[in-house]
Amino acid sequence: MSEVIGCKHVSFKYNSVHALKDFSLNVNRGEVVALLGPNGAGKTTSIRVLNGLLTPESGAINVLGFDPRQDGAQIRARTGVLTETPALYERLTARQNLTFFGSLSDLSRSEVEERSNRLLEVFNLQQRSQDRVETFSKGMKQRLALARALLHDPELLFLDEPTSDLDPEAAKQVQDLILEISGHDNRTVILCTHRLLEAEKLCDRVAIMKNGRVAAAGTLDELRSQVFPMLQVYFHLVGKADETLVKLLSQLPGANEVKALSDGEVTLSVDSEDRIPAMVSALVNAGAAIKAVEPRRATLEDIYLRLQHAGEEM
Repeated sequence: MSEVIGCKHVSFKYNSVHALKDFSLNVNRGEVVALLGPNGAGKTTSIRVLNGLLTPESGAINVLGFDPRQDGAQIRARTGVLTETPALYERLTARQNLTFFGSLSDLSRSEVEERSNRLLEVFNLQQRSQDRVETFSKGMKQRLALARALLHDPELLFLDEPTSDLDPEAAKQVQDLILEISGHDNRTVILCTHRLLEAEKLCDRVAIMKNGRVAAAGTLDELRSQVFPMLQVYFHLVGKADETLVKLLSQLPGANEVKALSDGEVTLSVDSEDRIPAMVSALVNAGAAIKAVEPRRATLEDIYLRLQHAGEEM
């Protein structure tokens, strides 16, 4: 896969405060990658740096084969950016907004008209195309802003909190549209979001940011292996688990942190799912009645919180 973004040890300061510090990230063509992190982690700053809107003080950056410090205009001609707020002209109609922004993108009048018609239809805004944007709901404004970002057919799309402040139905509409557009023409998408379930649903890989740098990056399985290498298993028993069962499980190969819970459960961590059948057999042979066995893999939320609360980056 060809690389469309390559950052190594990038730093940027607002006055004396580091917004990015040793920021490193690689993104391949066709990927959907989430940037996750709390407010102030550097997500929005990284988008501005990658688009050549801010100049870092150090580090190496390559975006679509260009260095944004010298070639910001060339990069922005091939990228689309959806900011956290829709950034539309609300006294203009939906079509007038697209016509205006299209005129800034070196598109001919016929190209703007053709693409506007197609995008208004794709984003289900055709019936409201002659209405002022100030009459639109938040979800409609966000769909129009996404259409605006796609008007010049960018190969790299940056989406900063695209479902922020949207109700669940409107958020799902925008998410479905992101899935649809990310699958076309090998387009690459960088998604900044606070919604962890959204990142799990939409993204191929996740980069979790903390204090201006990437604390960990990879697929969900890769992050699990980095942050939670052990698998948590819950044995739901009939009756209370006694110390004898806890001691029995503690002595089995691969069992760690065995605990009896008050509601008839025993929990432990194992290094592999392959350990579980032997544990079930040992419990049954010891006379335990098992209602259920529940392996629980770490969620993205578990991983995110562990990294954010860790004393040092992993």
